[in-house]
Amino acid sequence: MSFRTNLRGLSVGVRRNLLRAISIAYKISPSRLRTTQPRLHRNDKLRLSSGLSVSRTFGLSFAFLLFALSFSSCSFNPNLQGKGELYIQGQWQQDSSALQQKLVTFSRYSIRFDCDSFFVKINDYSKVNYGGDTCMSKGHWAEYIRGAYRQRNDTLFLKGQFCNADFTLKTSMDCFRTGPYEEYFKVIKKTDSLVQLSGTSNIIPINLQLIKKTTCVLKPL
Repeated sequence: MSFRTNLRGLSVGVRRNLLRAISIAYKISPSRLRTTQPRLHRNDKLRLSSGLSVSRTFGLSFAFLLFALSFSSCSFNPNLQGKGELYIQGQWQQDSSALQQKLVTFSRYSIRFDCDSFFVKINDYSKVNYGGDTCMSKGHWAEYIRGAYRQRNDTLFLKGQFCNADFTLKTSMDCFRTGPYEEYFKVIKKTDSLVQLSGTSNIIPINLQLIKKTTCVLKPL
């Protein structure tokens, strides 16, 4: 054991008594006690400074290496579509009703729910004579919509765009509606294969019959 104490400024007598007390307490010879801190040679100082610099550089390099490794081990997941509602996954077809047949104009829905996406085909029927209108082909035409849906409590929100028959985005305005589509329905699950949608633009509730059940497979957006 060694002691490094700075006794400068003390009188010789006080210094001697202090050293004697320390030697008695720790059973060390007074000659082994250093009364001043050792002085470093200039070369020692340079070596010490160089060592500290190398140590500091190594520490920063090591920290950067750890950061790089931790960053490379993490990869960002691609943006995936949501899972949607489990019970509604699949292809659904609206049942025709006797009441619909009595209407001058009515629609029948065919909807496919895939994860949180939907694909709609609306078959429109009309008994009105539109003359030579090529869009209203003999009182029957179809519109297509695709988008995303979400359900909150008993309400199903659909938001998307009008599309062509292949569900590509519709840009021409030659026939029927184009642009954004937004609708919400109150949904009632009757059975596992029958749900009822009551919308703001429909007089008669839409009864959808399950045609084909599917499983959600998440896809990148």
